[in-house]
Amino acid sequence: MEIVTPDSRPATTVYTVSQLNQAARGLLEARLGRVWVEGEIGNLSEPASGHIYFTLKDARAQVRCALFRGARALCCPAANGMQVLVGGRVSLYEGRGDFQLIVEQMEDAGEGALRRAFEALKARLGAEGLFETRHKKPLPRSIRRIGVITSPDGAVWHDIVTTLKRRFPAIALLLYPVPVQGKEAPGRIAAALDLANARRECDVLLLARGGGSLEDLWSFNEEVVARAIFRSALPVVTGIGHETDTTIADWVADLRAPTPTAAAELLSPDQALWHERHRDATRRLQRLLDRALRERIQRLDELRRRLLVEPLRGLPQRRLALAQLRDRLARALPLYPARLTARVLALTQRLERRSPQAQIHAHKLRLAPLGTRLAGAFRDRLNARTRRLAGLRERLRAQHPGTAYLRLRARHERLAEDLTRAARAAVKTHRDRHARLTQALMLVGPPAVLQRGYAIVSDADGQVVRASRDCAVGDILTIRLADGELTVEVRGRQP
Repeated sequence: MEIVTPDSRPATTVYTVSQLNQAARGLLEARLGRVWVEGEIGNLSEPASGHIYFTLKDARAQVRCALFRGARALCCPAANGMQVLVGGRVSLYEGRGDFQLIVEQMEDAGEGALRRAFEALKARLGAEGLFETRHKKPLPRSIRRIGVITSPDGAVWHDIVTTLKRRFPAIALLLYPVPVQGKEAPGRIAAALDLANARRECDVLLLARGGGSLEDLWSFNEEVVARAIFRSALPVVTGIGHETDTTIADWVADLRAPTPTAAAELLSPDQALWHERHRDATRRLQRLLDRALRERIQRLDELRRRLLVEPLRGLPQRRLALAQLRDRLARALPLYPARLTARVLALTQRLERRSPQAQIHAHKLRLAPLGTRLAGAFRDRLNARTRRLAGLRERLRAQHPGTAYLRLRARHERLAEDLTRAARAAVKTHRDRHARLTQALMLVGPPAVLQRGYAIVSDADGQVVRASRDCAVGDILTIRLADGELTVEVRGRQP
């Protein structure tokens, strides 16, 4: 057994712990540089400094991550259990020797994948022409029944029913119940669209759902739903999500409404407007009746004047008419008090309805729901503005110069790597070609031919002699062999 003593230890560099960690950090940052890593967030902590520390893990391993306060503007909100895509620099925390990832950019991995799938399907269906205006079907002028394709358990169905009752109760609703979220939802929605077209019980179809995230609305971004809407013979109106939400179904549909309630309002006329039109029509009809009555009265006066020219000729008719009027008067007199009483009662009821107290009460009943509607409309408008502001912030964050710089820097690094690989491949290709040509030259070149026993004969001028007729007796020739040259004299020639 050999014992190593201090004097027998091989000569080498001795590091301190700090120097070792510093060297390891330099190697990691120089070798790996900026990387992209996908994983699940765990052990999230956010101290008062504003920095965020967490571990990024998968089924087999985990790595510590540090997101400093200055880089949070380029990152999505973080939470435990969230699947994210992280871009940053590989480093080492020298104080503890911990291997870590310095996060510079972070996005929701699921949201990003869904957004890329959404854009890919949108581009493909758009190239096929499913979004073109020439395929859009106009809505019918008179709608008697609306087919609603939505979930019966959500608030959307209640909102649509309430809106139709308020605006135009005469329009009937037919519900096609479907799930609006989950794996079965796209197939069930497409089947409901096909069933509604096969039964032809409605004038128009309304495809509706409440708001949610991109993942919640994904059932309406499936190709099977888009194809079903496109082949529908009935006009399809969509009211999906909030004003800022847009799905593939909205692009294919014949008409898109910002919300389900707005869709119900688009498909229903205002009953107050219809009542006003009815009153206008009634007034026009009354004017026409009055004009016709005046014309008939004028005609009667004219006929009376004509009859007065010969009184005796019209006397029997006058007597007969007078007898008829007497009979009518005798029959009408007993009924007159009851008629008069009924008319007085009707006028009394009309007076009660038109009294100030009754009108005040009616106005109170009408104004009662307006406060709730105003609060709801203000809340919806505020939510829409809040979502729009959040969207603008996201757009501003995506267009931040720091993000563009990081993206261009990553692209520059990729291009540099591609250029290096291409240069190396080109050099290798040229080297291989040179080696092949050298080998071929060695196989078929003059030295190789001489090695096989052949010789090269040239005359005194150095010209190669190819035939015996080119030489004469007495000529001096040079014969080149593999290992040297010979000088000979031609003494004879044979054909």
